[in-house]
Amino acid sequence: MSTRVTQGMLNQNMLFNLSQTNKAMQKYQDQASSGKKINKPSDDPVSAVRGMYYRSSLNEVDQYKRNADDGTSWMTTTDDALDEVNSVLQRVRELTVQGLNGTNDSSARTAIAQEIDQLKEHLGEVANSQIAGKYIFAGTDIKNPPYQTTTKTFNGKDGKIDVQVGQTNNVQINVQGTDVFGKDINGDEGIFKLLSDISTGFSSSNSDSSDVLGKLDAQIDNILKERSELGARINRMELSQSRLDDLVVSTTSLLSNEEDADMSQVIINLKSEENVQRAALSIGARIIQPSLLDFLR
Repeated sequence: MSTRVTQGMLNQNMLFNLSQTNKAMQKYQDQASSGKKINKPSDDPVSAVRGMYYRSSLNEVDQYKRNADDGTSWMTTTDDALDEVNSVLQRVRELTVQGLNGTNDSSARTAIAQEIDQLKEHLGEVANSQIAGKYIFAGTDIKNPPYQTTTKTFNGKDGKIDVQVGQTNNVQINVQGTDVFGKDINGDEGIFKLLSDISTGFSSSNSDSSDVLGKLDAQIDNILKERSELGARINRMELSQSRLDDLVVSTTSLLSNEEDADMSQVIINLKSEENVQRAALSIGARIIQPSLLDFLR
């Protein structure tokens, strides 16, 4: 049995198809204006979910990059401070060698003791070095100065500070002040106590009663050891930063593949739909135009 096709059915089908063409044109126009092939999740739910995952990954990597930048700044500041400590100890050693010379009179030895006292004060300033209001040699007690200017002693706390630069990658950024100022490489007395003993020895003409040069050398060796370990962590941080940069590039590329529209293909599709619309309008005008009045004229 054949189906009777009425004029109303023709009109409805033509209008429906024209509506579908308009929707397709709107889709490609949105893609052309936004540059994205997904403007709402319903456009492609699977790609939308993957895009959300890649965006979340980029946000996570961006935080790791900020952590790495902050950690690098902290370690660079620490390395500069350790270099200053080494320079101070080298100068103290020169003064100690000079003071141990038996040709010095009491006034010369007193002058050497006074300069060592000043170097000790400067060393206290280095021990209280800060970055962004945080004391870099204070261990975990970063809000309080580790070197006490009133007692002239170092009271820093132990504790490592790590920053996360990857899902399973943590890097220690601090050098514990107790390892620098609290003891030497052999675990003996700290720098400030040693400098006080050397100054007191020169002031009392009793500087040759102990192996002060050996103790100074041990302190210098300890600083070199701490700097070498810090340098290794700085190199690791730089490698982590390079890896994060590469990860940003690769993840951005994946996100682009999921979301960015192929503009040449979008324009081709848009032009094609425009041609279809023109043809549909032209044919529709012929379908809708005839009426009973047209035949009664």
